[in-house]
Amino acid sequence: MATRPNISLPGQHGGSAPQHFVPPTARELRAQAVHRLQVGLLGLAAMLLLVALASIIMERARMAESTLPPAAGVASSTASPKSDPLADIGVIPSPDAARTPQAAPNR
Repeated sequence: MATRPNISLPGQHGGSAPQHFVPPTARELRAQAVHRLQVGLLGLAAMLLLVALASIIMERARMAESTLPPAAGVASSTASPKSDPLADIGVIPSPDAARTPQAAPNR
């Protein structure tokens, strides 16, 4: 007993070609759109939470840093002015030279 396949070739009569792709229904399309929206909003909320957490951590670090006394081994900024390396090697005029008045030569 031979069986007949249920596939008909184009040009033959007696049936239609099988449909491999079933287009999504309106309900499936709406469900996909809602799912995409939910994933997008969840990602946006996660990024907002990360930025807020980083901001809180940085603020606490700044507060903790400002309340600490200066370390004993570190020179304070008011102890002595920093020298300019370019002025030290003579590339630019020294900023100290502009501050100190030069005496006029006597004749």
